[in-house]
Amino acid sequence: MQTIQDKGGTRPGPTLAAVAVVQFMVSLDLSVVNVGLPQIAAGLGFSAMGLTWVIHAYALSFGGLLLLGGKAADRYGRKPVLLLGLGLFGLASLAGGLAQAPGQLVAARAAQGVGAAALAPAALALLTATFPSGRERVRAFGIWSAMNAAGGALGVLIGGVLTDYAGWRWVMLVNVPMAAGALALAWRGVASGPPPDRGRRPDVLGAFLATAGMTLLVFGVVRTDRNGWTSPVTLTTLAVAAALLAAFLVQERTTAREPLVRLGLFGNRSVAGANAFNLLVGAAMASSFYFMSLYLQRVLGHGPALTGTMFLPFALGVVAGSVLAVKLGYRLPPRTLMVAGGLMTATGFAWFAMISADGAFATDVLGPSIVASVGFGLCLAPLVSIATAGVAPRETGTASALLNSSRQIGASLGLAALGTAAQHRTGRVSTPGTLNDGYALGLGLGAVLLAAAALVALTVLRGTGHPAQAERADERDLLPVTE
Repeated sequence: MQTIQDKGGTRPGPTLAAVAVVQFMVSLDLSVVNVGLPQIAAGLGFSAMGLTWVIHAYALSFGGLLLLGGKAADRYGRKPVLLLGLGLFGLASLAGGLAQAPGQLVAARAAQGVGAAALAPAALALLTATFPSGRERVRAFGIWSAMNAAGGALGVLIGGVLTDYAGWRWVMLVNVPMAAGALALAWRGVASGPPPDRGRRPDVLGAFLATAGMTLLVFGVVRTDRNGWTSPVTLTTLAVAAALLAAFLVQERTTAREPLVRLGLFGNRSVAGANAFNLLVGAAMASSFYFMSLYLQRVLGHGPALTGTMFLPFALGVVAGSVLAVKLGYRLPPRTLMVAGGLMTATGFAWFAMISADGAFATDVLGPSIVASVGFGLCLAPLVSIATAGVAPRETGTASALLNSSRQIGASLGLAALGTAAQHRTGRVSTPGTLNDGYALGLGLGAVLLAAAALVALTVLRGTGHPAQAERADERDLLPVTE
């Protein structure tokens, strides 16, 4: 630990603490609103599909701008970008808690995503630089993944309690003191240092093209509840989205500025495989929180606080899986843990898909929650570790941002596609029975996505090394800086 401090000018203990708090807050915000969605809809007048934009606005701005945030952290310094992101995140949370109309809340959620897009890659890049290898790296990423998982899972519990006893606005306002505390911790605990890369300015146009393309893609899928897949409106929307995403790829190859992502980075099997795995897992997990929170409230008739409490076994299972991953991470390759975790989570989702309209927590929710959550926790730490393995130091911010981005984009695309499929299965008449059928279909499709993620880890990540081998890697194993 002392060697790390001497070489990099970093402070391992305080840095790990600050990064852990930041990751808990970011993950919490992705799920804390889920249980409050019915009350948010009633309070502000959201439509059934319009309500999903409370989730989409955050996930899309977060995912779409993460690469820009990673580049900014590399060029302008990780600590300044982290502090800026925390300030914006806190202010946006305050604005969301005071929203008086659907558009105001969606705009606040989008602004939260912008703040998270700045602070998340800066925090993860700090962690990667502070713990470059060895047992300390395994332990640090284990703590990071536990906080990541705990924030996402406990967010549902916290959101339920706040919605029931303080009102839905507090699912937004709760972030204000957390952001202030994280800002103070990062200000004092994270050492300042020179930016790792004083290259060209980041490609803002590329960030706009990527975010706009993903937003239109999600919008086109979500609106199929009103316009069919073959309608001119849907086809036009999807065509424009595809054109914007294609323009993003061209922009990254031709820009005179620093590209958001060097496309040659995907030539690294670890980076490509980890991000494909993360995209699929993100799509399934975000949809599961959405479906299960609505199933427990709209089908089984439980209140927000009780619904949040029913997610507690899931939260504890994720933490248990993360702890197990740390212990096994000293002996097994990350790929093995990712395959096992993906298959275990898929099994839990297939069990979830058997929910019934006259079911109960003990028979329909508890068992699959434990199986799915332990599997999810099992693959988190190795996923993060392998996604940044073999990446040149000047690109760790980009690689970290890319991993976060794939998760958020997967979350938004998954919720759009699976939510639309569930809505079509439910039909125009919403009864406990029809709602149950829709949620069950969405959860079953989530199991398919998770099985596909395990297949990606099994095939694409074939040949990636054991953690101990990373310590013996030399300069020839790093990616070249130029294509």
